[in-house]
Amino acid sequence: MADIFKIKSLSQRLVIFLVLPVILFMTGMSVAGYIFIKNSLYDEWQEAAIVNLEQTANRLDMRLSEVMQLLEAFDKAGSADQQELVLKQLQEHPEVNRIRLTWHKELTTPRVARVSPPEYLYPTDGETVGLRSDLLGEAGNVLGQIQVFLKVDYLIKDLFTHRWMQKYTVYLVNATGKILAHINPGMKNKNFQGETQNPLESTLLAKMQGRPSGAIVEKDRVIAFCRLREEAPWAIILQARDSQILAPIQWVRFYYLGGCLLFLALSLMLIHLGVGPIVSAIQKMSQKAGQVAQGEYGDPLPVFTEDETGQLTRNFNDMIAGLKERDFIRNTFGRYMDREIARELLRRPEAARLGGEKREVVILFCDIRDFTPIAENLGPDTIIRFLNRFFSQMTGVIMEHHGIIVDFYGDGILAFFDPVDGPLTPIMRQAITCSLKMQRALGRVNIPESDGAFPPVSMGIGLHAGEVVVGNVGSEKRAQYGIVGAAVNLANRLQTQAHGGEVVISEAIYQPLRSDLVVSREFRACLKGIQEPVTMYVVENLSGEP
Repeated sequence: MADIFKIKSLSQRLVIFLVLPVILFMTGMSVAGYIFIKNSLYDEWQEAAIVNLEQTANRLDMRLSEVMQLLEAFDKAGSADQQELVLKQLQEHPEVNRIRLTWHKELTTPRVARVSPPEYLYPTDGETVGLRSDLLGEAGNVLGQIQVFLKVDYLIKDLFTHRWMQKYTVYLVNATGKILAHINPGMKNKNFQGETQNPLESTLLAKMQGRPSGAIVEKDRVIAFCRLREEAPWAIILQARDSQILAPIQWVRFYYLGGCLLFLALSLMLIHLGVGPIVSAIQKMSQKAGQVAQGEYGDPLPVFTEDETGQLTRNFNDMIAGLKERDFIRNTFGRYMDREIARELLRRPEAARLGGEKREVVILFCDIRDFTPIAENLGPDTIIRFLNRFFSQMTGVIMEHHGIIVDFYGDGILAFFDPVDGPLTPIMRQAITCSLKMQRALGRVNIPESDGAFPPVSMGIGLHAGEVVVGNVGSEKRAQYGIVGAAVNLANRLQTQAHGGEVVISEAIYQPLRSDLVVSREFRACLKGIQEPVTMYVVENLSGEP
């Protein structure tokens, strides 16, 4: 009896155990797909909302700035007649409802030296907002006061005519949450944002205090806001129900479910018709996986079909290609830096993609002195043989001290020392130790060859610490892990000031380590591209170092 239920072949296992997993998988894909599309629609709506709100806020800022400029003109007016002219322009401005000008102590037209920054007023009529500024004399005493009341309808005429925003609830509030204008009949009796103790509105008010724009998502609605950037402490708020945002996908769920059921039926039919090819493909992939486990990638598996088996084979090939690419990145990093540093970088998501981040690092430039005139009289084979010996010695020392080599240029090297997430001072000491050992390692490079073709050379090294952009520079097809920034140029300038056998450091390295440094000389020089003279130090040794 037990033999009846015993699975005797892979074909039986596929037929029996694939149906339920496929059903569960397609159901999960349906749910995940709906959630993904839903989140995408939410994200797109938030992005569009913020963009439209920012545009509207800019226009509102521009309208307010027209009045602000007239107030500034009143401030700068040189005579009472000019002030009267400015007041007339203010009164005739289409944005202004009325102006109230009062003088203290029966002064009629005193000389106004300046106007204080405006304070915003919010009359109870709901149709205007006011700007109130004190008129100050030469001694800073208050001479009077000017109040300019603006028409809310004129200020926000673009706010409620925007086609995209007309579909949603939109209103204007000040910094305390007072509602200045709206077009939603349901908000007719509402005066303040958050007065109903709604947690969402309270969260919105708190978020508005710290950010210029943003959005909050609740289970049944989304609220986006944008504060005015320049003139007024106001914010534009836009609300939408999830039914409005998700309207495009209300019926997609049913279509997707129907597609999943159809796909399931076709899959079952293909199982019966194509068990043999599937088994064969799985066996080949199993053999290939064993080879990959041994580090032998070989050629991609051939794809003979366009069904799920073929797709699985393509995905398997893509996975192998990804593993090869990952090994390539690791090997490439390993060629230019210590493997432990490479592994640490590969743990970071940004290490394998283009782009970078700003960090403080220590930059090293080294260069052989007077190499060009020496090389002019030698053959190319001799030059290349010498440079290979030189670079071999120098890269060994740099990698030993966890340095990252960016590039070889002619007879020089650009490298840097990255603290990753640690402090920079120990890295400075590490870079100086590396530089001193590089100078000593030059003695192994200067060992005479059998034919005595290349004479002994000397090397200058420059060290500087500063902020650079660290990351992958290049294109998708070819990229290099390196550094970019003004600090790199300064390190190169320091290197040019080093005599043969010297390690020159900048003030940025000298100050944190001054008590540990043995300095043979200090000097100042004007460097190309830098306006002020730069102080530099020639390091002989570090305390505690042999």
